[in-house]
Amino acid sequence: MSKPREPNGVEPSRSEDDIQRDQLGPRGVPNAPDPAKMTPQRDKKTPKQVDPGHTA
Repeated sequence: MSKPREPNGVEPSRSEDDIQRDQLGPRGVPNAPDPAKMTPQRDKKTPKQVDPGHTA
């Protein structure tokens, strides 16, 4: 018997990128800290409210 397939439009809980990031670290170096951080300028430009509501 074969494994049941997930219906179309359903995202898996973890992507291939998530799995590789766990194995290799954020920059491909195992156990290295993630150097990415938000700059103060980008933090100011990022909207605080994410849900814009209905557009129609």
